[in-house]
Amino acid sequence: MSLDKVIMDINKIEKKYSNLTRFNRDLINVNPLQTAGRLTPEAKRSMLEFGDGYSVCDYCKGTLEKIENPPIKSFVEEDFPNFIGSDYSRITHGAREGNARVMKAMTKLGDSIIVDGNAHYSTIVSAQAAGLKIIRVPAGDDPGRILNVEDYIPLIEKYNPSLILLTYPDGTVGNLPDAKRLGEIAKQKNVPYLINGAYAIGRMPINMTELGADFIVGSGHKSMASSGPVGILGFNEKYKDQITEASETYPNKELGCIGCSVRGAPLITMMASFPTIVKRVQNWDEEVAKARWFSEEMETLGMRQMGEKPHNHDLMQFITEPFYEISKIHPHKRGFLYKALKSEGIVGLKHGLTKSMKISTYGTSRNNLQKVLDTFSTLLDQYSN
Repeated sequence: MSLDKVIMDINKIEKKYSNLTRFNRDLINVNPLQTAGRLTPEAKRSMLEFGDGYSVCDYCKGTLEKIENPPIKSFVEEDFPNFIGSDYSRITHGAREGNARVMKAMTKLGDSIIVDGNAHYSTIVSAQAAGLKIIRVPAGDDPGRILNVEDYIPLIEKYNPSLILLTYPDGTVGNLPDAKRLGEIAKQKNVPYLINGAYAIGRMPINMTELGADFIVGSGHKSMASSGPVGILGFNEKYKDQITEASETYPNKELGCIGCSVRGAPLITMMASFPTIVKRVQNWDEEVAKARWFSEEMETLGMRQMGEKPHNHDLMQFITEPFYEISKIHPHKRGFLYKALKSEGIVGLKHGLTKSMKISTYGTSRNNLQKVLDTFSTLLDQYSN
């Protein structure tokens, strides 16, 4: 290749990658994946300080969770376990990696695992990767998709699982099943119990011990104002040896995280946002009230909220048939809704979806949510004839 060709390619690459931008952050974002992951001012500052690769490793003596500067050790050993009611915690690359770590530690090839019918796809993939037999507790039919945790009992008795898992809440309709009752069942049946709290930890008060769980996982980038990917795994004393099993060759390296996990800005932003997280979960009642108000207003527009009613979480899914009917006649077809909302400064809905939509009201003011409702109403009026 000639030098001229190399220079031309570099220019092309620079043009493509040197000015990566997203949408204007002043826009109203209702994406459930992002509402509770928005960075705090403290996290934004820390991201600049620790943006370089392996930036937390300056004072590492071989174990991430033992680093004292920045204060990862106290965060992992004291503050976060106190926050979630666990004996211990470990940093992960996300909730799914936490689930996978528990499955790997608590099962062997061919074992059975019982999961809720609303479980995230990554739960299933993690179990498949571990070579496990997956038994699903059926959730109710639409629109409620209500899960009865009592339905775990006959499946536990039939399959003798090595682990049971509950998604709390689920990421589809935002239901919060009776996690505490399932904890009682798990104790009675002497089966390890894992909660996937990817949409719980950092948004709402949650205590692993009070719920009777042995393990809990959370997502920093979904719910803890972190840049991500980053997550947290909490576990109790009983299963400490399985979760923290070390390499025979490198005894300061734990097998469950392949020796180490998050080594830079994602972890630091989670830590920097932690004081805000601790404060904001105390306002959960207001977040629920706001979500219920928004749901009622949506239904006055002809939409139908799925999941529990009254709703108990900010994540909601709506059946939006009126918008689907508009898409049949609109020149932009199914893309009309996304474009119309963005032109009004509203983002977060998936392009092309008009039959249904997932919305989170978390951390968004009622004034901004009213603008979303008003925009929906204007669109419906515009195409009512």
